[in-house]
Amino acid sequence: MAGQGGPVGETPEIFDEGQDFSSGKTAIRIASVAALGGLLFGYDSAVINGAVDSIQEDFGIGNAELGFAVASALLGAAAGAMTAGRIADRIGRIAVMKIAAVLFLISAFGTGFAHEVWAVVLFRIIGGIGVGVASVIAPAYIAETSPPGIRGRLGSLQQLAIVSGIFASFAINYLLQWLAGGPNQPLWLGLDAWRWMFLAMAVPAIVYGALAFTIPESPRYLVATHKIPEARRVLTRLLGQKNLEITITRIQETLEREDKPSWRDMRKPTGGLYGIVWVGLGLSIFQQFVGINVIFYYSNVLWQAVGFSADQSAVYTVITSIINVLTTLIAIALIDKIGRKPLLLIGSTGMAVTLITMAVIFGNATVGPDGNPSLAGASGIIALIAANLFVVAFGMSWGPVVWVLLGEMFPNRIRAAALGLAAAGQWAANWLITVTFPGLREHLGLAYGFYGLCAVLSGLFVWRWVMETKGVSLEDMHAEILHEDKTAAT
Repeated sequence: MAGQGGPVGETPEIFDEGQDFSSGKTAIRIASVAALGGLLFGYDSAVINGAVDSIQEDFGIGNAELGFAVASALLGAAAGAMTAGRIADRIGRIAVMKIAAVLFLISAFGTGFAHEVWAVVLFRIIGGIGVGVASVIAPAYIAETSPPGIRGRLGSLQQLAIVSGIFASFAINYLLQWLAGGPNQPLWLGLDAWRWMFLAMAVPAIVYGALAFTIPESPRYLVATHKIPEARRVLTRLLGQKNLEITITRIQETLEREDKPSWRDMRKPTGGLYGIVWVGLGLSIFQQFVGINVIFYYSNVLWQAVGFSADQSAVYTVITSIINVLTTLIAIALIDKIGRKPLLLIGSTGMAVTLITMAVIFGNATVGPDGNPSLAGASGIIALIAANLFVVAFGMSWGPVVWVLLGEMFPNRIRAAALGLAAAGQWAANWLITVTFPGLREHLGLAYGFYGLCAVLSGLFVWRWVMETKGVSLEDMHAEILHEDKTAAT
């Protein structure tokens, strides 16, 4: 169980004979509610895909302005991620979830009714802040309320929700586009279909905000704010009565401090960030530098290069998102059995092979007068297969596993701040990849070559620097910081 005093790596006794199974069901239920933030995260991130051409046409903007409009949400996401951890340490995890829901709701209506490109950018940034907040608070909260033996699977619900949100976004975009006869055609109330793509996000935002009132506060936050009786009640619901006081004592020990949490906690006594913080930041950056979001933000462009029409491209984009959902289920099934590190290494290998294949194919493609590449014959089919196999490799590894690791790898006293920094780095990397892609449309071979190189480097990074956290209690993560403290002191 979380916080139990067993040795690191010991199999937690969460399904002992005679134990109340309702505690496990409670952990699953509250993790599922928290993961709904990921669904909004995925929807908000991908909804722009169906509106890209319409925004460019309606507002008469060039590729550079379009790239900024698409990537504007990512700037908000970086800001939201940087601040979410500190705010969560002050007002609690649940309150921050409610704030995120409100931000998503404002973004949905603001972007849907925007009549100037600056308004699109503004409300996309507001939605991005919600995305950044959700990207930090969901993995932190799930890790803090999950028993070690199923923490990987519950943590993977965040990524499952994200890819489900992406799928829902693509499916709704396609449906609305089909009903209207095109994304830039009027649908209901005189509004174009692309505007309804954004307005539809209001529904899950309201559901997420309402359900946030039904789940308990994180017991580790409650202990940190000296609300021990309430923490005891929550831990009893989550883990049962076994070793309850030992769990609370261990949480108190890892949170013991005289001052309030701050960014300074991530620094070693001798200066510089703790190594574990750099590892988290590296994982976040590599997750984005393999180019996964190019597939989801600009997939229509890629499929049209293979020779598909706009409608066919939208269908294949939905199919790709379904593949992403299914492969995430593979990760959920394997993560607590074979561990986090093996999955990452397998994924890096698969991504490297498929991305390099795409680099070779697009590097030899012909570029038409419109600046878009054209693939003829077998090369187009191979590119299509490679792109989907890349999604498979990412979806069963780096997609879910990085979020699980970020939620669990940091010690209690720096978790929120370190997760916030890592998530902000992830969104900054996402922004950089997204905003530069429109200018690389004529050089896709170069783009995919860079992503392939990053996939190779990601595997080397994991092999050298990432430690296995399968079955380790959050309190035992504290030993990593203590080890670095002692090493620095000597």
